[in-house]
Amino acid sequence: MRNIFDSHAHYDDSQFDCDREELLGRGLPQAGVAGVVNMAADLASCQTTWELTQRYDYFWGAAGIHPEEARDLPEDWLAQVKGWLKKPKMVAVGEIGLDYHWLDACPKERQQEVFGQQLELANKLSLPVVVHDREAHADTLAFLRKHRPQGVLHCFSGSWETAKEILNLGLYIGLGGVVTFKNARHPVEVAQNVPLDRLLLETDCPYMAPVPHRGKRNDSSLIPLVAEKIGELRGMDPQEILDITQENAKRLFHIG
Repeated sequence: MRNIFDSHAHYDDSQFDCDREELLGRGLPQAGVAGVVNMAADLASCQTTWELTQRYDYFWGAAGIHPEEARDLPEDWLAQVKGWLKKPKMVAVGEIGLDYHWLDACPKERQQEVFGQQLELANKLSLPVVVHDREAHADTLAFLRKHRPQGVLHCFSGSWETAKEILNLGLYIGLGGVVTFKNARHPVEVAQNVPLDRLLLETDCPYMAPVPHRGKRNDSSLIPLVAEKIGELRGMDPQEILDITQENAKRLFHIG
């Protein structure tokens, strides 16, 4: 397989500490991985994400504050995020959004405040957003309707009805290993119906590995398994899925 583009990864995660250089320097390129957008989740990972973009030619980065990390931020947190976004190869504001599953990590009101400020920043900088939405579909949609950013709903878990609303806002849908899971009703329905020019493939690695690797460490070389499943659902060759989703990612993130 070739033209594998991973639109959402976390290669600065500690699960890659044992073999990061070997995997990113040789393993992934040899497997046909042509592009990766690494996601920050907090201020520290804005830096580690940018460092990866400088080390590997096929890496780009996103800077932002994940909703679970939004509780305790310094006063100048938004200025710091903006500073990282001004650096070369930083192509999106992410990973940002709302997560109502772990409200102990950060209350709704604070999540919404930080999400809204980052959506405003993305629009000011003319950058796409990478949105995390867990058990917060209605509020996420309300923010997206208000701010009208460009971007992608990553690891999309909502219904096809919700997906249609996302698509009507001009946004992309990101799908990954969950499409291959036995009980994945909503992601399968979305994979069958999403317009091909609005689809991105992702890992969310080191998490969410596709079947038959579910529960193990994920990486971008496993994306063809997702392409195979979507190809099976749509009667298409997996390589065609990879070719199309690479072009979609390059278009969204303004990668030449």
